[in-house]
Amino acid sequence: MWRNRSIFLLSVGHACVDVYQGAVASLVPFFIAERAYGYAAASGIVLAASLLSSVVQPLFGALTDRWAMPWLLPVSTVLGGLGIALSGISGSYALTLAFVAVSGIGVAAYHPEAARVARVVSRGSHTAMGWFSLGGNLGFAAAPVLVAVVLVAGGLRLSPLLVVPALAGSVLCLPVLRALATPARSATTAVKPRRSDDDRASFLKLSLAVVFRSVVFVGLSAFIALYAQQRTEGGTAAGTAALFLLYLGGAVGTVLGGRLADRWDRITVVRWSYLGTVVAVAGVVFVPGPAIYLFVALASAGLYTPFSLQITLAQDYLPTRVGTASGVTLGLTVSIGGIASPLIGTVADHSSLQLALAPLIALPALSWLVLRTLPEPGASYG
Repeated sequence: MWRNRSIFLLSVGHACVDVYQGAVASLVPFFIAERAYGYAAASGIVLAASLLSSVVQPLFGALTDRWAMPWLLPVSTVLGGLGIALSGISGSYALTLAFVAVSGIGVAAYHPEAARVARVVSRGSHTAMGWFSLGGNLGFAAAPVLVAVVLVAGGLRLSPLLVVPALAGSVLCLPVLRALATPARSATTAVKPRRSDDDRASFLKLSLAVVFRSVVFVGLSAFIALYAQQRTEGGTAAGTAALFLLYLGGAVGTVLGGRLADRWDRITVVRWSYLGTVVAVAGVVFVPGPAIYLFVALASAGLYTPFSLQITLAQDYLPTRVGTASGVTLGLTVSIGGIASPLIGTVADHSSLQLALAPLIALPALSWLVLRTLPEPGASYG
């Protein structure tokens, strides 16, 4: 019962953090509408949210391998929300980039320690880790709705209201941290990591596959709202619906991934997920009209089915450096996708969004190729 309650609180707290990752892409149409940003300038905001995060998150992971830092959970949650809340109050592009970067640092600081705590609480359960990851996906899914509800009426000047989830998330994690701090609870949850050599080669292959996945997901996140408006000839609501489906489908995929991993090994589930994603992304790019929403949902589920499994795989490939593994898998590899966004935006500015998004179809196939020879590691946690 204690484990289930703690995983639930961590999952909700995860949602309160990842809503700010989703909020960056959700804000892009508002920046374009109110500030007349081009595709490249708008995608630069996505880059600002992820560039510092890509460097900082592995650093925080390495630090959590040496020292437990549970205080990072509430502090980083507030920081992530504060940056997004301030991003809309200034017309300065430089200040907007700075505030979004601050949010990215907060998100980066949160994930390695949160993944470590969740791993300890879940005692290595794939299903429990899936529920923890589900919280983040639901936060992503809620982002376009939250941003639309707050900003549609008053525009970017109301962005300070977006800090509310961060304040809630910082409070929700406190009961878990207090329970883990008690000697009795620590004794019942502490599990010594297995003494085995780190499989660095497999970890690097997995990281490369996650990089390819990240470019696809971040590229779709940055531009799917605008692209859906074009393909359906709809307005802002059509774009918001597409972005919502992209994030909501991830919630389904994450839970499905944990269930499937209990029946088959993780590597098999991850490989087949990426193969299915190739077809789904092709549908997003080339299928016109309302059918695009079906393929957006399928692409999201395909991209997110491997998500929590890749976290535990990384931790098991580096059993002596769980924080570093979490930081790289959740941070560096994921954030690299943001670096590709300006390139996609530049191609779109000079040609079309369809042409700019078409290369994304090949990337899940590359993930599948990289993972073909990857072994299933033994589980370790602690």
